[in-house]
Amino acid sequence: MNFEHYSVMKKECIDMLNIKPDGVYLDATVGGAGHSYEIAKLLKNGKLICLDKDDEAIKVATEKLSEFGNKVNVVKSEFKDFKTVMSNLNIKNFDGILIDLGVSSYQIDTAERGFSYMHNASLDMRMNQKQELDAYYVVNKYSENELANIFFKWSEEKFSKQIAKKIVEQRKIKPISTTFELVDIIDKCIPTKIKIKSGHSAKKVFQAIRIEVNSELEGLYDCIVEMVRKLNKNGRIVVLSFHSLEDRIVKNAFSMLSSDCLCDKKLPICVCNHKAEIKLITKKPLIASEDEIKLNSRSHSAKLRVAEKI
Repeated sequence: MNFEHYSVMKKECIDMLNIKPDGVYLDATVGGAGHSYEIAKLLKNGKLICLDKDDEAIKVATEKLSEFGNKVNVVKSEFKDFKTVMSNLNIKNFDGILIDLGVSSYQIDTAERGFSYMHNASLDMRMNQKQELDAYYVVNKYSENELANIFFKWSEEKFSKQIAKKIVEQRKIKPISTTFELVDIIDKCIPTKIKIKSGHSAKKVFQAIRIEVNSELEGLYDCIVEMVRKLNKNGRIVVLSFHSLEDRIVKNAFSMLSSDCLCDKKLPICVCNHKAEIKLITKKPLIASEDEIKLNSRSHSAKLRVAEKI
């Protein structure tokens, strides 16, 4: 299967980056290189650094972006380790940073990766396939309490306790090895009227396990803060998120970074001396157009937030 990834809100992302032909840019999650390709086309003497922790993404991005020569560097790295990459490449600051927090279409649609509740496969869900922790370990080794906690924490699943209990009961009989085995367990725990209203019964639990396996939200807030501090003046950070937990973290980080005072509102004067580091370009997140959602239903949950260094 080819690594294909529909780049959500591509035009909006590129427009909001406000590309300078001689600027230095970071695509922190290159995926199928759809966004990166458009950035690279606009560079003359500029530089683009592309990161991803998925081997297939690195392979495809390297090939797709090869026509741009040394204007583009593709590096296998977790985006939260971007400062190490900067140091290795002797880069001081960026003029723009893009973070697409979505799972690639390739990862979802490649059954053997185990991301999707729509395909039967071994429980895996690792973005970096060289790491040890996978979905099988989470489902079969985490305690009932740990499972309930991650289902609620990472997906706000209302039936997290019931699902965790059922998983533990089932794995006493035999290990839960495949996505469809897990789907069947989850499905038995969700009332029919809820399933009718909320879509596929396994969606939230699969999201929670994926986030846990890949540590997707761990350190995201701090990473955004650190990235902003590596932007040149007037440089922009563009973040594309796909569920409420991600968007909340991005919103909170941007709110802090754009505030001149972080003091308790009850205090008569400011004592924190905090100064805003960014201005918000999007007061509210941008969302995909109706036409884009028709072309790619996965874009319906996308939220795009943009800020500029001051």
